[in-house]
Amino acid sequence: MSYDKMYDLRPDYNAVCNAYYAFISVEYRQSVEEGLDIEQYKDVFMAVQGMPNNEYKAELANTLFKLVANAKTREDYKYKEPSTLEEIKALRKPYELKMNVPENKYELKDRIAGAWYGRICGCLLGKPAEGAKQDELTKFLKDSDNYPMHRYICRDDIKYKSSIRTTCLADEMEFAKWDDDTNYVVLAQVLIRKFGRDFSPQDVIQLWTERQSSPSYFTAEKAAYINFMEGYQPPVTAIYQNPYREWIGAQIRGDYFGYINPGNPELAAEMAFRDASISHVKNGIYGEMFVAAMLACAAVTDNIKDVIYGGLAQIPATSRLYESIMRLIERYDEGVTKEEAFADIHAHWNDKNAHEWCHTISNALVVVASLLYGEGDFGKSICMSVETGFDTDCNGATVGSIVGMMGGEGCIDEVWKKPTHGYLETTVFGVTMCKISDIIDKTIEHME
Repeated sequence: MSYDKMYDLRPDYNAVCNAYYAFISVEYRQSVEEGLDIEQYKDVFMAVQGMPNNEYKAELANTLFKLVANAKTREDYKYKEPSTLEEIKALRKPYELKMNVPENKYELKDRIAGAWYGRICGCLLGKPAEGAKQDELTKFLKDSDNYPMHRYICRDDIKYKSSIRTTCLADEMEFAKWDDDTNYVVLAQVLIRKFGRDFSPQDVIQLWTERQSSPSYFTAEKAAYINFMEGYQPPVTAIYQNPYREWIGAQIRGDYFGYINPGNPELAAEMAFRDASISHVKNGIYGEMFVAAMLACAAVTDNIKDVIYGGLAQIPATSRLYESIMRLIERYDEGVTKEEAFADIHAHWNDKNAHEWCHTISNALVVVASLLYGEGDFGKSICMSVETGFDTDCNGATVGSIVGMMGGEGCIDEVWKKPTHGYLETTVFGVTMCKISDIIDKTIEHME
């Protein structure tokens, strides 16, 4: 792809966007991980990062973006990580899934209810802890007699000032409060209702601008949103000055495509690709495809290994994400303990570094480890995914969604569902307060 026409930067772009120049060191790290041959310019990137945020820094960042956009891949780079669907499909490693397909879609209602409540409750569990790093979170949980984690964080737990967010405590809720981790699933339902199952990436980004305001979007999604408003179209919306292009944002958006494609992980992953490609590349895209495919598998099997391998079968076996997850599974099979597995994730990914804290791969590893060591127990699994830190509400939501789909609504104890009172708040225009039973019913309608 030629990037020449992407260089015409409007003077006020960085002022209204994610301030690309303020994250130029993240761009460097991201580009090196993609295998781009730019390491000789490291000192330049770091020097620009250290400058005051002003028009001179923005101009230099624009130049560095041109350098990145035209950089070649290192000859010794061992991964093959395309961002087009056909190339992704060509690099998959097949897995034969043993399915127990129900006679009709209405038999799946209990599983769909479990998936929706699982995502909502897992998100609520992790929401107060979002942003707290593992060491601080562990101390807080121990001080409140909630370690290992086994319940929601409540008002009585707040005994001193910390990074724990006190505006979203479970015992003070009258409904499940809005969060981007649940907004996107509701937004996907709106997408299918408006455009059908054959929606395009352009349909997705257009819907974003119509149904949510800019403050509802973050990192890669915010960059894509602004890029689109500036006149760029997918997939350039994912590429232009977007240092977050392999962060977790897409991975939290794919659930609905798994919900409406039970037993068809390939189609679930294809829909997820169409969604992810507006804001992400490479492993950022694969994360959403992986989760959507896992959920499609979870609707028709109770075997967690089948769910994980079924998800992996839809992403390139030549990618960093695939390699990292396979290593985790192999260590699990060798008898590595839960504590050792999570310590290993932290040894490879520093949760005090924003890029590593919010990356697709680090958080996907937390999800898979929680699924494996949670052994199908809903509360145990979501708590495991939150207590280790990283992006806690995202991981709690994804793990809850998958376990809830596998076990159905009955696997979720009422204590987890209680804070929702049956309702979900969103920032999606027209559906700002959803009755959860209604969105479950609409999901069934969108299945083939």
